[in-house]
This record gives sequence, C-alpha cells and structure tokens, in this order.
Amino acid sequence: MVADTVRDTTTARRRIGLVEDHESVAVGLRAILSGEANLELVAVTTTVDELVGLGQRLDLVVLDLRLGDGSSPRSNVEKLHSVGVQVLVYTGAENPFLVRSAARAGVLGVVRKSEPAAAIVSAIRRAAAGGQVVTTDWAAAIDGDPHLPDVGLSPRQREVLALYASGEKAARVARLAGLSEQTVNDYLVRIRNKYAEAGRPAPTKTDLYKRAVEDGWLPMPEPPNQN
Repeated sequence: MVADTVRDTTTARRRIGLVEDHESVAVGLRAILSGEANLELVAVTTTVDELVGLGQRLDLVVLDLRLGDGSSPRSNVEKLHSVGVQVLVYTGAENPFLVRSAARAGVLGVVRKSEPAAAIVSAIRRAAAGGQVVTTDWAAAIDGDPHLPDVGLSPRQREVLALYASGEKAARVARLAGLSEQTVNDYLVRIRNKYAEAGRPAPTKTDLYKRAVEDGWLPMPEPPNQN
C-alpha cells in the first residue's frame, strides 16, 4: 500500500481507505464522497490490521480514534505510516487524550464527524493531496501537551511496556513477546530509566500504565457505566 506523489490537488483521482467500526458512520461517509469525482472510497474495514492486509494502493486513510479492537491511535497511525500511507483522523473529538495521541504520531489533521459534509470533503481532499488539515482541534492537540517529552522507546520496548502495563506479569510478557524473562526485566529497567531521564518517573507498575496511556501505547480507559 503506497501513497501516490501529489501533483494536482484538485483534479487527481484519490483512493481513500476508511477504518471505522460503526456501520452508520461508514455508510454516511460513503454517501458524502459518492458525488465527488476525484475522491473514491475504495476500502472500508473495522481495524487497521484488516485494512493493511488488503494490500490496496491508497492515497489516504481516514481513521476513527476509538476502535472496538482496543488498539491505540498512535500504534494504528504508525502501522499505516509503515506502509506508506498518510492519515486523517475522523472523530467525535470527545476524548482529547486520544486526539493528542494521534497528533503526536504525525497525522495530517483532525476533522470532526459533526462537521458539515462540505467541510469533511474539503479536509479529505486536502489530506489526500498531502496537505495539513489545520483545525482548532488539531492545534489544541499539538499545543496542549508541552510537558510530555517523547522518551524514545524502541518498538520492542513499546511492546513490552504495553503488555506489562496492561496487567501481564513479566513471565507472561516474555512468553507473548518471544523473549526470556530476564530480557523482559532488562527492558523494564531501561524503560523506567528513560522515563526518569525525561522527567516522567515511573517507579511502579501503575506509573508505567499511566505513562503508556499518556504516550498512546495503551488506549484510554473507558469511563465507568453510570447506569
């Protein structure tokens, strides 16, 4: 799946993918784009892994932030970037932490599902041509978290952190990640050291969970059901 080089932002035909697990939203976006000659919604899936598995050539992926598989926005954006596709966030913007996580992963912008159809089409067209979609939500996500520096975890360290911080014991993390338990413990020491050096100490497992959520490696917890 490789994004095309952009030359003409108004007439070139752009192939769009959508990752969205609410059928009504997917149907709505398909209807919005159906009348656009230069924008074609060619793939709709409920997870990023499913979309990547299709192997389609895409110019842009429109990504919902909160998916039913529990994946984090940041990891989803990185998977899409790894196959050469840029991302536009399509969200209700009800959770600023999820928006911030996606923004830090390098998406082209954020557009609310509640925007008028013309604004949504304009945002998708601009992003599909490689342009930034600058909105109030986008600016707030970029500027709203100046005190959380990136600690520079490697992909393997992020994997260990996500598994361990989500509640797994070190021995279980080792089995799931295909590592020795000692290697997992060594990774955890390095992870804690990196957070401490960045001024974001994480001496306990609870602290590591908080850091993983802050950095987008784990999804935000759902609010308690009030019913």
